[in-house]
Amino acid sequence: MDEGLTKIRHERSVKDFPFLELEDNEYVEYAFKRAKIWLHLILGGLSAGLILILLAFLLVLLSQDSLDGIGTSFLYVLLGSLLAAVCIAGLFTLMVYGGNKLFITNKHVIQMVMVSPLANSVNMIDLSSIEDTSFSQNGVLQKMFKYGTLRLSTVGEETTYTFKNSDITGEELRAISKLVTAAKKSASDKDNVIIVS
Repeated sequence: MDEGLTKIRHERSVKDFPFLELEDNEYVEYAFKRAKIWLHLILGGLSAGLILILLAFLLVLLSQDSLDGIGTSFLYVLLGSLLAAVCIAGLFTLMVYGGNKLFITNKHVIQMVMVSPLANSVNMIDLSSIEDTSFSQNGVLQKMFKYGTLRLSTVGEETTYTFKNSDITGEELRAISKLVTAAKKSASDKDNVIIVS
């Protein structure tokens, strides 16, 4: 690739993804998140929980005459606590959804995994270390909503990096495989350079 274009793409990637700490002349080719169906499921569950709690508030408000003051206060505190718990759980779930990302650069694969807001990890591997790339879909839901699991297996220790619930297309998988092949070729070309003095 042209040196000037590489520099422009590097600068753009540094601007768009300042948290990645890219090397010189490294730029992001692909950025993947979890499949959007999971975001819709999270928002749907959060909305359903909020609606049920608000309906319970309305029910308590309408039946205030048949309850004594202490019972009404207790139900309001209970429902208020449930409302706060659903909101906090929804925010944590959205944070976890947004915290799981996979970046493919021209040199590395960078995987950000968040299990909870307090437990996250970053895995980084050289493209030239990847032996195999695959994408699998299991079950009717994964086929219907077009998401699955991307697997990247490395050479040597045979470590497998997985990115679950991703909506990577076949075209993107082929492009990732081409990047891996190019990185391996570039690495072998560097190894085969003979210095003549």
